[in-house]
Amino acid sequence: MRTRTISKVSRWIAPFLQILLFSAALLGTEAAFAEDNPPARVARISYLKGKVSFEPAGHDQWSEATRNFTVTTGDRIYTDKDARAELEVGPYSVRLSSATDLLVTNLNDQIMQLGIEQGTLRVSVYELTSGNTIEIDTPNGALTILAAGTYRVDTDPDGNTTFVTVNSGSLDISGEGVSQTLQTGQAAKLTGHNPIQFTSIPGPPLDSFDKWCEERDRRLASSNSSKFVSRGVPGYGDLDDYGRWEVVEEYGPIWYPAGIPVGWVPYRFGHWAWIDPWGWTWVEDEPWGFCPFHYGRWVFIGAAWGWLPGPYVPVPVYAPALVAFVGGPHFSIGVAVGGASLAAWFPLGPGEPYFPWYHYGGDYLRVLNVTNTRNVTNITNITNITNINEVHYAYRTVAATAVPARVFSSGQPVAHQIVRITPQQLERAQVVPHPTVTPRMSAALPGRPVAAPPAHTVQVISAHAAPKAPTMRSAPGEARTQPPLVTRNSGPSARAERIPPSTNARPLPSTLGSERGSPKPASPGLTTKNPPPPPKVTFVERQRVMAEHPGRPLEPQQLENLRAGRQPGPMVDREFPPHVMPVPRARVAPPTPSREWKP
Repeated sequence: MRTRTISKVSRWIAPFLQILLFSAALLGTEAAFAEDNPPARVARISYLKGKVSFEPAGHDQWSEATRNFTVTTGDRIYTDKDARAELEVGPYSVRLSSATDLLVTNLNDQIMQLGIEQGTLRVSVYELTSGNTIEIDTPNGALTILAAGTYRVDTDPDGNTTFVTVNSGSLDISGEGVSQTLQTGQAAKLTGHNPIQFTSIPGPPLDSFDKWCEERDRRLASSNSSKFVSRGVPGYGDLDDYGRWEVVEEYGPIWYPAGIPVGWVPYRFGHWAWIDPWGWTWVEDEPWGFCPFHYGRWVFIGAAWGWLPGPYVPVPVYAPALVAFVGGPHFSIGVAVGGASLAAWFPLGPGEPYFPWYHYGGDYLRVLNVTNTRNVTNITNITNITNINEVHYAYRTVAATAVPARVFSSGQPVAHQIVRITPQQLERAQVVPHPTVTPRMSAALPGRPVAAPPAHTVQVISAHAAPKAPTMRSAPGEARTQPPLVTRNSGPSARAERIPPSTNARPLPSTLGSERGSPKPASPGLTTKNPPPPPKVTFVERQRVMAEHPGRPLEPQQLENLRAGRQPGPMVDREFPPHVMPVPRARVAPPTPSREWKP
C-alpha cells in the first residue's frame, strides 16, 4: 500500500474545502435537525486529577468520574479538595479547580449553559459563532460570554459572593439590580441576591490553576491533529501523543494509534454505557479513545488499524458508537453460552452507513453520515437502502466482538469476557438495530458508586417560571424555607421564587452532607438568564418502561408523557433494520468506496 507523507497533503486541500463549504451550508440551516433530535455537540471528560465525582442526569447516585465519558444536559460534576477536572466541548474547554460543584444545565448545538454553585471555574472559548450562547449561572447573577476568550468564575461556598475575571474577551453580567459588561483585563465582585451588588475590582494575578489552564490551551492550539480533524471534535489534541498521521492515497489522512496490544480491534477495549438520549454508548479505555469512536470510521490497511476522520466541518455530529449490531434467531441459537444470550457488534468501515438506534427526525440521518464519512460523493445512496443485508460490511466477520448480554447490560469491561464466534456464525447472523438488553443501573454510571460529595443542595432559579412555595429539602429529614430571589428578567414587582422539583426548574440533587456527616445548608440558588430545560425523567422510571422494548431509548413523546404523570404510550418510530428479517441472501457492495478491504 502506497502512502504519502504529511508534506504532500496539499493535494487533499481542494476536496476538503469543497466538503467544508457544503457542510457549512447544510448545517447552517435550522431545518437540518428536528427540535427533538439528539444534540450534535457533547462534552467529554478529558482530564481528571484527584477525587472527582459524577452524577448523571436523572439519577440520585454519585459515582467516580472516568475519562472519555460523554457529558450532556443535566449532568453534575464535583471536584474534591486538591482535585481538578476538564471538559472538552467542541470549540470550548471547561476546567474545574478544587472543591467545585458544576451543573451542565443545558448543552446542545446552540447553547452551553453551566451552573457553578461553589468553587472555581475557568472557561476557554476558542471560537464563538453567531447564534451560539454560552451562559454561566451563579448564585449572584448570570454571566453571558460575548466573544472568544478566557474567563474565570469564583463562587464562595456560602453563595454570597462571586468573583468574575475576563482574562480576554467580553462578558455580560445580568441579574436583579445589575446589568454590566466586562472587557479584557477587567474583573468584578458580585454580592447579595436581591438586589445584586456590583463592584469593579483589579484583575487578580494568575495562580497555579490559571497557569495550568493556559498550558492546556497551548496544547490544543499547537496540535498537529487539528490539520486533519475539525476543532469541533472533542479529543483531537490527544491524538498527537498516542499515534501518527499518514496520508493514504485511497482515503487521505489516516491516524494510526501506537502501543496497542496484539489482537486489538476497534470497539473491544472498553465498555458499553447507557447515556440518554442516545442509549447504548461506547466508552473506550485508552486515554485517546474519544474522537476515534464517536466520529469518522476505522479502516484496516495492510496489517494495522487506522482511524479515518470525517470531513473537516465546522459542526461535527456526535454519534454514540459507529458500529452495527448483529443478532437474530440463528445467531442466538447457534452461539448462546450456557443458555445465556449474546450481544455482538462490529465497526463500520469507510462508506458504510450508520443507522441510529435512538429517536431522530428531519435530515438528521443524512447530516450525521455526511459529517462522519469521507470520500462518499452521494450519501443518499448509502442511507436510502431498504434491506440492510444489501450492504457488504467489510469488518463483519473479521472484527466483530461478542459478549454475554449480562456483560453488555451491566456496563462491564468487554475485553476479558469475549465469546469466540466463527465467521460462519457471523454470516448466518442478522444485522439488528440494537441488542435487546435493558441497561442496569451500573451501565448508566461512569464508574464505581461513591458517597455523595460535600456539596450544597441548590436549585436553579428560572425567571420564566411561575412562583411556587419556597420550601425545599436541604438534607435528609430537614425542610428549609428560603427567601425568594429576583432575577433581571422579572418585572419590578415580580419575584422568581424557588421552584420545587415538580415544576420546570431544574433542581440539583440533594446530598448526604459533608464528609464529617453534618449536612451543609441550602445555598441561595443559581440565577439564570435562559430558562433551563425540563428535568430528565429518572432512570428508574425509564428503565421500567424500557423493559417493554429492551435496549431501545424512550421516544420524546413518551418522556413528555412521563413528566406529565401520564402513561408513556407506545413507541412510534420505525426501527431500521427491523428486528424480524428474512435470512440474508446475496449482498452487493455499496457505491463508494469502490475498493473492498480484506484484512
